[in-house]
Amino acid sequence: MYADGAPAADAPGEGSGHRRGGPRKRAKRGRRRVLKWVAAVVSLLIIGTAGAGYAYYRHLNANIKKDALNLGESAAPKPKANAAGQTPMNILLIGSDGRDTKENQKLGGAKSTFGGVPLADVQMLLHVSADRSNMSVVSMPRDTLVKIPKCTDKKGKVYAASTGVHLTNESLGRGGPGCTVATWESVTNIHIDHFMMIDFAGVVSMADAIGGVPVCVDANVHSRDRNGHGSGLKLTKGNHNIKGVQALQWLRTRYGFEDGTDLGRAEAQHQYMSSMVRQLRKGTKLSNPGQLMDLAEAATNALTVDDGPDGIGSVKKLYDLAEDLKKVPTKRITMTTMPNVYSQLQGFQGKVEPKPVDAEKLWSMVRDDIPLDGKPAQNKSVQKVSEDPAAAPGDTGVLVHNGTGTDGQLAAKGRATAVASALNAAGYTKAKSDKTLDPRDKTVITFPSAELEGDAQALAKSLGIPLSSVKKSTDVSGVTLTVGADWRTGSTYPKTAQDDKTPDSARALNGDEVKCMKIQPGYSF
Repeated sequence: MYADGAPAADAPGEGSGHRRGGPRKRAKRGRRRVLKWVAAVVSLLIIGTAGAGYAYYRHLNANIKKDALNLGESAAPKPKANAAGQTPMNILLIGSDGRDTKENQKLGGAKSTFGGVPLADVQMLLHVSADRSNMSVVSMPRDTLVKIPKCTDKKGKVYAASTGVHLTNESLGRGGPGCTVATWESVTNIHIDHFMMIDFAGVVSMADAIGGVPVCVDANVHSRDRNGHGSGLKLTKGNHNIKGVQALQWLRTRYGFEDGTDLGRAEAQHQYMSSMVRQLRKGTKLSNPGQLMDLAEAATNALTVDDGPDGIGSVKKLYDLAEDLKKVPTKRITMTTMPNVYSQLQGFQGKVEPKPVDAEKLWSMVRDDIPLDGKPAQNKSVQKVSEDPAAAPGDTGVLVHNGTGTDGQLAAKGRATAVASALNAAGYTKAKSDKTLDPRDKTVITFPSAELEGDAQALAKSLGIPLSSVKKSTDVSGVTLTVGADWRTGSTYPKTAQDDKTPDSARALNGDEVKCMKIQPGYSF
């Protein structure tokens, strides 16, 4: 793993021979370029911030707070590498509403909550594709009803698994961010590699360091009602550059945006993040080295990340992460919200639950590393029909595996045998099954070499399986059909499993899209 910090020669007082203002011009340019990229890319990782910038000063490492990655008893399975040996990465972004410091108490208000258990009021999953060509962000509303798994904090205190449903934001108070990670993995079956958490004060300090973020409202808005509810945000119709406390108000506004629920708040957060990344990548706000250093200082002070040998608890590791993420252009960044419906459970009316079918489809797309913008992972990777002619069905050997045992379900008994029999009846007389259990969310056809690609694609066509599910793999010795969890019954591949389109209910927003927030009636002036 990477060592913490930068080489000693780059740190003041560590034998570099340079005063703080005296490095060579080339070094200045290189440092400025590094900081600008980190600010632009890692900014996406923290709601309302510009990210944990990389500077060559060791004291920044001490600024970063760390905590355990997963406090649950089990973890979702890690994704398998693609043909090029690349794996996707998932980072959970958490915004804490903790009133644990004087600054947070001043910014957060609500004196009755001072010193209380913090809530994870912002939760976003950042998924970076295996080939680093695209990025997806999925928000889960803070009032989503979930079952929180058993969590054990670093001191050994045990928080029993919930017997009923709880709001997902309560997970943070059960030992820390590692319980929020465990809850996400339990709900989505998506493996989470890292987390990043920030509080009120962090949002304000980062927004100030950035120099402001452009936002837009389609009417005058004042987020305050006669009972004192609201963030206090007050803007006139049109475009504004917000920073500091006003940025925090924007990100916290519920009363006044759209329908006055967390769904509108999530949309406002997505617009803020998209705008912030565009602004930072232009570089117009951070051309001054002093501003960049202020940004790095503010970010590392604001940040809590996962610890351990595989964690990202140093500026060097954050820098390497940013170098990886900066490969994704803003036009390939897609922001979404978990498809949801209002709950009908007694006592929880007005809260939300994952929308049946749509929510699981979105989680499945993330697990399968399918871009949420509807474009192929790489411009050159569009699946083409093989030029190699396919053998006749009766001459094509097919091995069938049972991969239906995913998402907490046992494998459907006899699936490989049943599908192999259906293939025999369809003319694939050499198709046979074995007892291999290979859990997959989606059905996939794999082949080991180019001369079998035509055979694999012909099999997919005969079954109605999309060519995007036909993949080359060195793990198989012949054409192999792995029946996934999307095909647990029947002899015909279900049509609902063939669509890789992001559900409309996820409200996808492209990273290059500029929008104005819709204002809720009654909150205009």
